[in-house]
This record gives sequence, C-alpha cells and structure tokens, in this order.
Amino acid sequence: MGDRSYRTAALIAAALLLPRAAPGAPPQGPAPVRARFAEPEGVIVVAHRGCHNPAPRHGFGPAPENSLRALEHCAAMGVDVMETDVLRTADGQLVIMHDETVDRTTDGTGRVAAMRLAELRALRLRENLGGADAPLTDQRIVTLDEMLAAARGRILLNLDIKAAIYPEVIDAVVRAGAQDRVFIKTEAGIETPALAGLTPYDRVPFMPILLNAGGRADLAAILTRQLAGKPPIGAELPRMQLDQLAPVAAVARRRGLRLMVNTLGEGFVAGGFGDLDALRDPASVWGRLAAAGVTVFQTDEPEALLRWRVDRPATPH
Repeated sequence: MGDRSYRTAALIAAALLLPRAAPGAPPQGPAPVRARFAEPEGVIVVAHRGCHNPAPRHGFGPAPENSLRALEHCAAMGVDVMETDVLRTADGQLVIMHDETVDRTTDGTGRVAAMRLAELRALRLRENLGGADAPLTDQRIVTLDEMLAAARGRILLNLDIKAAIYPEVIDAVVRAGAQDRVFIKTEAGIETPALAGLTPYDRVPFMPILLNAGGRADLAAILTRQLAGKPPIGAELPRMQLDQLAPVAAVARRRGLRLMVNTLGEGFVAGGFGDLDALRDPASVWGRLAAAGVTVFQTDEPEALLRWRVDRPATPH
C-alpha cells in the first residue's frame, strides 16, 4: 500500500473506530483545554504516550503507545492532552516514536534514523509499552502529519521532540494549521534565555522543562528567567526533591502559570509521588501536589487521574 493510501486508510479508521464519550464527560477538544491553561484552577490530565494502559471503567484494553488507538482511547475518555514523541526517518519523514530504535515497540529491529518511512510502515506495533513478549497488534507507526490530523478537534497534543529537529517539527505543525492544537517543550537551565519568544519556539505554544542540574538547582530562578520575555503556557518540573517545590510554585502562582509534573513510574518528585502510589491513595499524590501548586499531571494512569479529578473534594478558597 502506498503512503498516500495508507494515510487515507489510517485517518478513516481513526474516525470510524473512535468511541463516543460517555454522558457527562468533560468537554473534549483542544480549544477548551488551551483556554484552561490560562486559568489558575483545576487539574489538567496529560496521558504519557497516549492512553496505552487498560482503562476498565471505559471498557478499553491496552493500546500500543504512541498509536492512533491510544489517541482514540484518550479522546473517548475525555483526557485533556496526549503526550507523544517525534523522530525523523532516514528519508526525512517525521514519525511518532519514542525510542531511537524500533526494537521495543514493534516486530522489527533497527534505528529509526537509519530506516525509511516505507520500512517503518511495514512493522506492527506491540501492545502497550511493548517488549519482546508483548502481543503484536494491527496498529502501525504513523507520521506526525497523520497524528495531527487524527487529533484535530479531539485532543491537544504535547509534542516531545526526541532529536534536534525542532524547526522541522514546528514547520509541520504550522503547515497543518495546528499551532493552537499542540504545545512544544525543551529544556532550560539557569543560563538559558527566555525561550518562548525565540525562534523557532515563538511560532507555537511553548513550555520550558526546568533543568535540575546537580539535583539542587534554583528552579525558581530558572522559571523567573523564562518568564522575562514572551510568557510560556506553563513549565514542566524535572526530577526533584519535595522541598524544591514550594519556591518554584510561589513564582508560578504569582504569575498565574501552570506547573506540570510527571507522576509516571516512581514520579519525578521524590518521596512517593508516583502513579503506583496514586493508584493506592490518589489524595496522597495528586492531591498533595495539587495543593502545593502543581495542576498539570503527566501520567500512565489517566483513567484513575480522571476519576480522582471528579471525586476529589472542592479546594477551599
């Protein structure tokens, strides 16, 4: 099947297979979520590499990470943002893939940067996070253009760019007219100038990832420097100690800026702030972090985070 035929078939399948949101689900689509980034209250749910884990309350089994099916599950569940990864092939095509190689997530082997798009098209994605024992699925590697088209009107995309291809990715976003449907991130340290207003980041919504050099960086100072120019839509926190949170949260609170943190795995805030802890006691993880000033959570357990967001007590003012 040629690339154009494959692209058409993939997008038709995405439209036909997308489950409908349950009654009472939160508003779906990128526009209301982008608007909420400018508001100080409420939790925003970001699904890490899409909704790949089973979601039994919605009747979903696992989906391959970074796949159209993972996007379909997220959109149907009412997830706010799908985080997904971008690499470049040997023939200059931008594809949705996390690892430098296809070994973990597909039935093939080799480096993405050394393979042509047609070679990648022939591979099948493995279930969930992959691995040699993970079952193969009918899902295939898709291009950035296809992911942008499939997400249109359904979900905001957080594009995690895995190589020095920021201009190419941003050009693709602009060509697709998707500037208001994505956000881009890159790392920023204490010497890094305010990036949101610099080329090429000024063309799309931008979020700096604060670097925690040596494990004890002055994150508040780094964020303050990033806020000196065009404001970003938020800031992502690095792996850090809990006592580093209060100063940077104070800066974000004063500027009305949202902070994002990863709770996947053991969590990026040390001391029991990971997804497994949250599944046992969501208030002790998502609740404590939200009370401390974090309101955007990137997680591998979006269904559980969505349920906690609905069930949690109202925050007193």
